[in-house]
Amino acid sequence: MTTIIARPSSLIGSIRIEKLDKFHLFKFNDELQARMEELLERKKADLLTSEEVIELEEIGELDRIFTHIKAMLVAQQQ
Repeated sequence: MTTIIARPSSLIGSIRIEKLDKFHLFKFNDELQARMEELLERKKADLLTSEEVIELEEIGELDRIFTHIKAMLVAQQQ
C-alpha cells in the first residue's frame, strides 16, 4: 500500500493577494475556490475518490494556514 502525502505547497500557483483596508490577504484564485467547493459538495454526497480526499486535504491545510495568518495580522493591529 502506498501512502500519499498532501502537499499544500503544490497549490502555490493558485494563490493571489488581495488588498483589504490595511491588509494584503492571501486568497485562492477563482479556479481553486471553485474546485474546493466542488470537492466539499462531493464529500457531503460521499462521492470523493481517494485522490480527491488528498486534494481536499491539501486545499484545507492551505486554507487553515491562511486563516491563521489573517488572525495574526488582525491581532497585530489591535
